[in-house]
Amino acid sequence: MKCAFRRRFLTRVCTWQRKNLCRSLTRAFAHTVKGVGLFYKLKGTKRSLSTSTMRKHLSLPALALVCCCFWGIQAEVYTSIGQMTDLIYTEKELVQSLKEYIQAEESKLAAVKSWANKLDVLTLASTSDPEVYLAHPVNAYKLMKRLNTEWSELESLVLQDPSDGFISNMTVHRQYFPDEEDEKGAAKALMRLQDTYKLDSESFSKGKLPGVHHNAILTVDDCYDMGKTAYNEADYYHAVLWMQQALRQMDAGEEHVVSKADVLDYLSYSVYQMGDLPRAIELTRRLVAIDSSHQRAGGNLRYFEKLLSKQLKELNQEVQEPATEEPIQLGTYKRPKDYLPEREIYEGLCRGEGVKMTSARRSRLYCRYHDGNRNPRLLLQPMKEEDEWDSPHIVRYLNALSDSEIEKIKELAKPRLARATVRDPKTGILTTANYRVSKSAWLEGEEDPVIERVNQRIEDITGLTTQTAELLQIANYGVGGQYEPHFDFSRKDEPDAFKTLGTGNRVATFLNYMSDVEAGGATVFPDFGAAIYPKKGTAVFWYNLFRSGEGDYRTRHAACPVLVGCKWVSNKWIHERGQEFRRPCGLTEVD
Repeated sequence: MKCAFRRRFLTRVCTWQRKNLCRSLTRAFAHTVKGVGLFYKLKGTKRSLSTSTMRKHLSLPALALVCCCFWGIQAEVYTSIGQMTDLIYTEKELVQSLKEYIQAEESKLAAVKSWANKLDVLTLASTSDPEVYLAHPVNAYKLMKRLNTEWSELESLVLQDPSDGFISNMTVHRQYFPDEEDEKGAAKALMRLQDTYKLDSESFSKGKLPGVHHNAILTVDDCYDMGKTAYNEADYYHAVLWMQQALRQMDAGEEHVVSKADVLDYLSYSVYQMGDLPRAIELTRRLVAIDSSHQRAGGNLRYFEKLLSKQLKELNQEVQEPATEEPIQLGTYKRPKDYLPEREIYEGLCRGEGVKMTSARRSRLYCRYHDGNRNPRLLLQPMKEEDEWDSPHIVRYLNALSDSEIEKIKELAKPRLARATVRDPKTGILTTANYRVSKSAWLEGEEDPVIERVNQRIEDITGLTTQTAELLQIANYGVGGQYEPHFDFSRKDEPDAFKTLGTGNRVATFLNYMSDVEAGGATVFPDFGAAIYPKKGTAVFWYNLFRSGEGDYRTRHAACPVLVGCKWVSNKWIHERGQEFRRPCGLTEVD
């Protein structure tokens, strides 16, 4: 094990050194080449570099090293200077051209100053406490959008008269920016929160979320981009909600860049896809009234009217009056069904609805001091144990982790956080999935005394050996982070899920909460209607298998989307091997 750990450690060191080398070369490259002409493409972004300057200042080996650090190179011509007309026509034309140039430069400078002032105020608030700032999902989405879209627009503006310092900094930092997928993912996360917690678009756009004392608003253009993201995913339900919100804010007089015609174009077609022909006709007529020469509007209007007339004739009804211009509200259209059969129950529990904590059940729940069956390490300082549920038995341990231990675990995990994976039931291979949205890392006991101590504490509390358990997994849920209903154990139809581990099935789950969450983020059990809320420093524990080794299907559970806050957890999946005498079989299959 130590040899394997040493290999992993050396691999991480080499990876770290390689990344640092690439960063250093990138900085040197950025400071050396400050012209415009040749573009390289790095993670989907364009950057300007001078071919002649490259030849002059970079040797062939250095250029090769730099190129190895980049994803790829693409040549593209860029020109930001307008051609001069014949200057001999009149002096007046020259003066006019000069005035236009000065006006353009002044407009550009004013735009850059306005952007800088806005960002100065914004970064002052965000850097005072980044986690609190990003705890608001709208702030997280707008950060993705700013870095992916708006900074690129600013860069294009500055490139009209290239600024070496700005371009050099952009070259260095751009490779770490979020990309199109990040912005799309953040937008879809907001929609997921909207669905789970039944939030209307207007409240969401104004930042009015439960447990939030600082509002972050979505502009007309933000709402339009949200709707467009949904539209491009053929998610017409959310496209309608967000295009309608963009239209509502636009009609209220808010500033915007997007045109009303574009909003109506997307909205009318999305409404048609939702099956509301009268409303689609009304919206398309509004579009034609604004832009009679619109490329699609006229044809769409004739098609919608013909289709509605045909449907009414089939039903022997008269042609109806067009729908009114009343805004489309949440609940006007039914949310499409998806792959998750218990979706409504799961989301209801996340909202605190349908929790089956009756007075009779509550009377059967107790709290006690737990010494791990007189474990020497717990005799003088037993754990405080509280029953969370009676059947299946779920308990919570108070003060399971100290603040210093939590901070150390987070410190070790942060550099390694990567998109969390799930095991494919057919192949047994770990892969990413849309129903698990978080980042995770795995920590070994040998890496730090804190990890060794936490593993030992879990063994002392549960009475189960952790020698055959999986590594301590740390997970961080960001904006809209979730893990939809799932089993921790492998079912009979996936017998090879943990075959490579050779330690049997997951007999139990020990889950540490390493942060408080302002809103959302509960652990819910749809089968029996339980909801357990995160509380920093506590841990919950339950058995996934009966003593016979049969799976307890009642333990299907989920991590609700984080509405407001930043959720950190760590968990230990304990396996069957080594528990033969610690948790022997019972007399029946369901003991």
